[in-house]
Amino acid sequence: MPFGSFVSEAQAVVGRPATPGSVAGVARRTTRRVIRRSAVYVAALPTGCVRTSVNGVVIWRCGGVYYQPYDGRYVVVYID
Repeated sequence: MPFGSFVSEAQAVVGRPATPGSVAGVARRTTRRVIRRSAVYVAALPTGCVRTSVNGVVIWRCGGVYYQPYDGRYVVVYID
């Protein structure tokens, strides 16, 4: 332990304590996936789509394209 120091080494853990000002806590609260609708609609999904959920919203992933049920058809959505 160096002279004049009360602590021999730092024991900090990122995100702990979970205070409103912690960098990790702020990043966790602000990093949220956003679903944006496009103007592209289809009447039926392509084959091989997989149902999934983003932030509690049901969407369908068909290859690299995401669709969301909307008004009796499906709209292409982008997930940011």
